[in-house]
Amino acid sequence: MTGREQRSTFDHNDVEVLDRRPVWQGFFRMDVVRLRHRLFAGGWSDVMQRELFVREPSVVLLPYDPVNDQVVCIEQFRVGALDMPYAPWLLELVAGIIEEGEAPEDVARREADEEAGLAVQDLEFICRYQVSPGGNTEEIVLFCGRVDAGRAGGVYGLDSEHEDIRVHVLDWPDAQAALESGRIRNAAGIIGLQWLMLHRETLRRRWMEDATG
Repeated sequence: MTGREQRSTFDHNDVEVLDRRPVWQGFFRMDVVRLRHRLFAGGWSDVMQRELFVREPSVVLLPYDPVNDQVVCIEQFRVGALDMPYAPWLLELVAGIIEEGEAPEDVARREADEEAGLAVQDLEFICRYQVSPGGNTEEIVLFCGRVDAGRAGGVYGLDSEHEDIRVHVLDWPDAQAALESGRIRNAAGIIGLQWLMLHRETLRRRWMEDATG
């Protein structure tokens, strides 16, 4: 039997937003939305109310050194892990919000410098994805960036954003072990490292050829 995906024929015209209002504006924003939408079987859904967590799109960068075969990660406090059984200091990838007028590639380079003191030499697009579309607007643009991990280390971050970021340099086997053991707990880190597992040899060979001219 051959599986077949049935393409959706729905678009924005098949959603009717009856009311949308912000109910909280702090570090983030929360909207309450009343809407209905068309049904696969025909007709319209009942009117429903949903809370929508509003975030601007962000960029995540996986810094990789093909010469030394090392990955650079950062560690910082995350309030979203406050109630988890593990400590709320997570091992992550470099990341930042896309400001108005910025290209995702520019954000990747800016955040690499701000959060890890790294200069990005080349960028490889990995994917775009929504973090949690059941109630969150945030979209992630994920890159892998060629860096010199020999210059990485120390504590970084902007005081104005209450950032306290420690840089870690992991040999590839250790990065792989951190992924497989669950030490990497966030979606971007898992996606990025799994992508690197699939493409590492090809990417490493190409980047090293580029570096040697």
